[in-house]
Amino acid sequence: MAWIVLVLSGVLEAVWATALGRSAGFTRLAPTVVFAVALVLSMAGLAYALRSLPVGTSYAIWVGIGAALTVGYAMITGTEPASLLKIALIAGIVVCVVGLKLVH
Repeated sequence: MAWIVLVLSGVLEAVWATALGRSAGFTRLAPTVVFAVALVLSMAGLAYALRSLPVGTSYAIWVGIGAALTVGYAMITGTEPASLLKIALIAGIVVCVVGLKLVH
C-alpha cells in the first residue's frame, strides 16, 4: 500500500507544481486552491509512505515522478519546448525511478 500511496503522491507533486506555475504568484484563485490541496495531499501521502519505506529512496521516487510528469505535461501542452534530448533525459529519470523500486 505504501508504494501505491507514494506513486500517487508523486503524481500530486506534479499537480501542485503545475498549479503553482499557473497561479501567477497566488493571484489566481483556482490554481492557488488546486496548488494548496494537491500540496497537502502530496505531503501527507509522502509522510504516510515514509512510515514503512526508507526516506532516501522514497524521496527520490517522489521527486522523480513529480519532475518527469511536470516537464512531460509542460511539453505536451506547449508551455515548454520539447526536444529528443529532453525526452531522453526524462526517460532516464523514469528508468531510475523504476530501478530504485526494483532494488528496494
